Amino acid sequence: MKLVVIDVGNTSTAVGLWSDGRVSRVAHCDGPAEAAFAAASRAAKGVRGVAGLAYASVVPDKDAAFRAFARKAGLRLRAVSHRDLPAAGIRLDYPKPDTIGADRLADAAGAVARYGAPVLIMDFGTALTAAVVTADRVWRGGVIAPGFPLMRDYLFERTARLPRMSLAGGRLPRIGRSTVQAMRIGARIGYRGMVREIVAELKRGFACDFRLVATGGFARWVLSGLDLPFVIDPTLTLYGTGLICSQGF
Repeated sequence: MKLVVIDVGNTSTAVGLWSDGRVSRVAHCDGPAEAAFAAASRAAKGVRGVAGLAYASVVPDKDAAFRAFARKAGLRLRAVSHRDLPAAGIRLDYPKPDTIGADRLADAAGAVARYGAPVLIMDFGTALTAAVVTADRVWRGGVIAPGFPLMRDYLFERTARLPRMSLAGGRLPRIGRSTVQAMRIGARIGYRGMVREIVAELKRGFACDFRLVATGGFARWVLSGLDLPFVIDPTLTLYGTGLICSQGF
């Protein structure tokens, strides 16, 4: 089966082609939805037998635009739903499963399929999310914390003299010799500490040595040099989106 897969996040939108469990033609788009529409068209261009559009979004305001795009392109749209997770081999132990973000569901489905269970998935996007799937393939819940973009924007917007931080600039020194260096070191050290504590607490709480899987645009920057055995999987959310939605096409 072939599907155009779309993951709409708060910071950017990822688009790709899901073909029988493989993700290719991946593009990341910032800004207006039209850029993602163009990327989706490119992902399907020249590919025979595309069954539809698999859709995961945490931005409800954009849903109508993507549904209109799918209709115009002649593609059936199927959105990630907690109701489809059992078909992907995962049960939910959660009081209100309809409140779980579509990206977190997709991450869990993709991680279990690719790496097995028990698994702890951390998604480094606008928010930092962690989700636990235990050895019996049950999604138990997780942790949500501010992501790098939120911290960067908050420092810029709430202080008079601190600039908007970026990740560019090469290897970090041991100590900040400028305002920007100091901010970037603070972000790196702070995130490493937060990741370590989240992992340690969840391991203690579940008495489990999870497989550690990371995805999201800031995963590589945060985890570089960290002494935890994370597998970084950039296409995890798109893969899980295709896996879940393929059950309904």
